[in-house]
Amino acid sequence: MVQIVTTIQQVRETVKAWKKAGLQVGLVPTMGYLHEGHQSLMTQAKAENDRVVTSIFVNPMQFGPTEDLASYPRDLDKDSLLCQQAGVDLIFHPRAEEMYSANFCSFVDMTGLTEELCGRSRPIHFRGVCTVVSKLFNIVQPDRAYFGQKDAQQLAVIRQMVNDLNIDVQVVGCPIIREHDGLAKSSRNSYLNAEQRQAALCLYRAIQLGRKLMQQGEKQCSVIISQMENCILQEPMAKIDYISIVDASKLTPVETIDAPVLCAMAVYIGKTRLIDNFVFDL
Repeated sequence: MVQIVTTIQQVRETVKAWKKAGLQVGLVPTMGYLHEGHQSLMTQAKAENDRVVTSIFVNPMQFGPTEDLASYPRDLDKDSLLCQQAGVDLIFHPRAEEMYSANFCSFVDMTGLTEELCGRSRPIHFRGVCTVVSKLFNIVQPDRAYFGQKDAQQLAVIRQMVNDLNIDVQVVGCPIIREHDGLAKSSRNSYLNAEQRQAALCLYRAIQLGRKLMQQGEKQCSVIISQMENCILQEPMAKIDYISIVDASKLTPVETIDAPVLCAMAVYIGKTRLIDNFVFDL
């Protein structure tokens, strides 16, 4: 039976006992409303560690004032069942007051990697992500931590933070998990009605098109982005936030593909902002 704890002290006591017994610990940080994408991270964590901690915490610090903090979907009962099926040993489900005391005033800021892609339209987002993830690393002190490639910029940012701050954890990136029709699994998919859910497939069509153009030898990023934009805009419900092709490690924009690149996008379907991406290596 998966154990659910709500305090930092409970996590520390549990993990300390595991470490004393010589066990390795994996961490899967989440905001809950879990799906098969999260479950794939937990399954990999279970295969590579003796014990697995999943955090379920809707982090207020990474939401902007006009974003969906209050309406972000939550279902701890369903999440607990999914964690149990994946072999998770401990769920850390703190209240905001447990993570951020009344006089909280310390943050982890990053420049460079956080300024392109989602960072342009969500300027405070990665400050919140880096702060909460560094706190989770300090609380749990895992040997390995697991993140999905769907949030490719987040994965790159966390790897950089771990390297910059000499945090003793191995960051493991895991593949995007998709629905049967190609839509990337996301907790925000639950916001879509049936018509919007169908419209959202334009993201995957654009991903397939971009990858095909690169495989066929197109190296001009402006040409690829233009064709992907046209593909998305054939869907009347879609509004593009961005489509960008950046250096896969630095996340800086490139004009010509001559090294590994990340092609990433954010698209609104109605009021719901969805992201998707692929990596292309020559």
